[in-house]
Amino acid sequence: MDLAFTTWEYAIGHLDELRQATTDHLILVTISLVISVVICIPLGVWTSRSWRKSKAIINAVNGLRVIPSLAILFLLVPYMGVGLDTAIIALTILAMPPILVNTDAAFRTINPAIKEAAAGMGMTKKQILRKIEFPLALPIILTGIRTASTEVIASATLAAFIGSGGLGLYIQRGYAMYQLSILFVGAIPIALLVLASEALLSSLQRAVQSYKSV
Repeated sequence: MDLAFTTWEYAIGHLDELRQATTDHLILVTISLVISVVICIPLGVWTSRSWRKSKAIINAVNGLRVIPSLAILFLLVPYMGVGLDTAIIALTILAMPPILVNTDAAFRTINPAIKEAAAGMGMTKKQILRKIEFPLALPIILTGIRTASTEVIASATLAAFIGSGGLGLYIQRGYAMYQLSILFVGAIPIALLVLASEALLSSLQRAVQSYKSV
């Protein structure tokens, strides 16, 4: 009870700062995910057309997963300095693998007979992509985005170490001051953001699948 009370008391005492940190965290996450989606969905469509391209690019992007998030941040600092741009690039790199892998798999596993039937009806390649392939692939793509969002929300805490703000500020401060209550002020909202993101994207995915089945 004492820990819960001191955590609540600290949060209320720093409410304006907490709001700003939450806003900064959401900005970092949103920008990184949007950039990753814009890059990886077209790239995933392109790689799905060729096994050689897919193997080379997917393996290269998957290799990024073995690099810890903090290591990516500090590898970028000597070249880009500290700040928001560095954090966004690091988080974008982190978000890319699951989105690209799922997009590639989604388009690769579409039954060729469906595309042949659409072509036989006179649809162009662009029309088949937009009206047939993309709707079929969307649920699997959303699974990749769900995975990426969870990883990015959690890893965005590390942005505080290079002065980019976010809820990681309280985790950094809590460790520095050996105060578990301060650490929880950052950790609890991060956990809630992960749960909210998972619930939102899961609902969207179910809605897409329900629409397809109608």
